Amino acid sequence: MIRRTFLALTAATAFAMPAFAQDMDIVDTAVANGSFNTLAAALTAAGLVETLKGEGPFTVFAPTDAAFAALPAGTVEDLLKPENKDKLTAILTYHVVAGKVMSTDLTEGMKAATVNGAEVTITLEGGAKVNGAVISAADVAASNGVIHVIDSVILPPEG
Repeated sequence: MIRRTFLALTAATAFAMPAFAQDMDIVDTAVANGSFNTLAAALTAAGLVETLKGEGPFTVFAPTDAAFAALPAGTVEDLLKPENKDKLTAILTYHVVAGKVMSTDLTEGMKAATVNGAEVTITLEGGAKVNGAVISAADVAASNGVIHVIDSVILPPEG
């Protein structure tokens, strides 16, 4: 009983963040969560922090630290090097859609143009996904848009 109450309280606390996140922009909301340190470092290395702190609105499919950790060893470190800034920027902007797209707006097979210029595909069967990455938490509100937490890093098409 105590364990169940503790788990329920922990879950409630984890999901309470969106209630106060509306006063913070997308970057500050992600940083405050504590699960997006790698994403924050990547945004800094790519020079995208100011853009995502801008007026928006933006929809960000935000990979967690665990999603970045699942990439092959050395990938993140390599992407964070100054000489790979263009590649990093291409990957990060592939996670951003202009406008505020809430989970209720998602439809099966929906295509959405990313800031990168390429499209992502939304699927709903078995739970919402973007290019196969599971949306583990949706509709995290921020003052300049919305964050959907995803379980893997999605990569833009080559070329």
